[in-house]
Amino acid sequence: MGQHEGSAIVARGLGKSYRIATSGRSHDRLSEAMIARAKDPFHRREFETFEALHDVSFDIPWGEAVGIVGRNGAGKSTLLKILTRITAPTAGRVELGGRVGSLLEVGTGFHPELTGRENIYLNGSLLGMGRREIRRRFDDIVRFSGIEKFLETPVKRFSSGMYVRLAFAVAAHLETEILAIDEVLAVGDAEFQRKSLDKMRDVAKDGRAVLYVSHQMQTVTALCSSAMFLDRGNLIKTGSVDDVMAAYRNSFDDWRSRQVDAKHRPGTGEIRFERVDTTEIREPADDTVVTFTVGANPEVVGKYFVSCLVVDHQGAVVAQCDSRLVSQWFDPSERRGGELRIKNLWLKPGTYTIDAFVCQNGVLDGWRGAAAFEVLPHLPYPDLVMDEGVELGAVFADFDYEAW
Repeated sequence: MGQHEGSAIVARGLGKSYRIATSGRSHDRLSEAMIARAKDPFHRREFETFEALHDVSFDIPWGEAVGIVGRNGAGKSTLLKILTRITAPTAGRVELGGRVGSLLEVGTGFHPELTGRENIYLNGSLLGMGRREIRRRFDDIVRFSGIEKFLETPVKRFSSGMYVRLAFAVAAHLETEILAIDEVLAVGDAEFQRKSLDKMRDVAKDGRAVLYVSHQMQTVTALCSSAMFLDRGNLIKTGSVDDVMAAYRNSFDDWRSRQVDAKHRPGTGEIRFERVDTTEIREPADDTVVTFTVGANPEVVGKYFVSCLVVDHQGAVVAQCDSRLVSQWFDPSERRGGELRIKNLWLKPGTYTIDAFVCQNGVLDGWRGAAAFEVLPHLPYPDLVMDEGVELGAVFADFDYEAW
């Protein structure tokens, strides 16, 4: 592809807000909602506005691979959806210098009943490409994805790994000027991830533009020539990967250190954690052990319970451990220490945080990111297998098979 003029993407004052209904009441049961409706049939729903992006402006030149980083809820996926025209901004404008190939969710743009071959042609035609143009790239796509044997199989029968490999191969090889990828490479095996990174580098060297949303710092560092850091809908920093990553790390450290000061944490504050600790590096099959100390408040009437969440790098709760479930309550009249031990939770490799709560009827202290730990990239099983043997599921399962 030849040299382009101007910028690949120009964004000016981009904003995206959503109206969220807040009736002021919540009902757990249909019967409660119907009774409330009967008592007050003219009750009007109230709305509040959630601003997913606020006044975001940037220029992305041709030949640039840009990493977009930020914590969960920062607005990364919203930005990518606007740039790929899946959703429209509520403020500002975007100018795109060419066709956009995107891989935002596994299987987007595939028809499950059609075969792998038919889906390649379908994707190309959706991008406005002619059959001859698609045919020219067809063999490269099939070779890259490694699905030769399954070309005539409906994609609904594909494993998630095959799905991703084909989706990436289509997005990267069909000649779109801009390629947008949202953290899907994590599903592929290590060999495919390496191939994908090499391919994205080639796309950028070819003078096209690559946008890559990721939680994995090492991938952004390996692939991208520049980066953008979003936080709560605001563009905090753009520039070199090193500078942006330093700002991202500092913000995470700042956020964690702010939470250490109890006055920055949610909850009534009647009782607060004094400390929450865990082992910082561990193997997948190790027990997850959290120790904590809670301060005293003799004025609080009644016992309290403690609840801890194990949260993965994408903000998903992997496990909730509520002390009420094991009949453990704590007396507020004196300072208390405790230990939570989670057995047989075989966590997959990555970074995890502990969110810790002190509760009675409501939350007395809510400490998000109270502790963090890293799970090493080792398999907890006696035998090694191909990656598709372990790629699905939120955790590694502690299991056994017996034959008779």
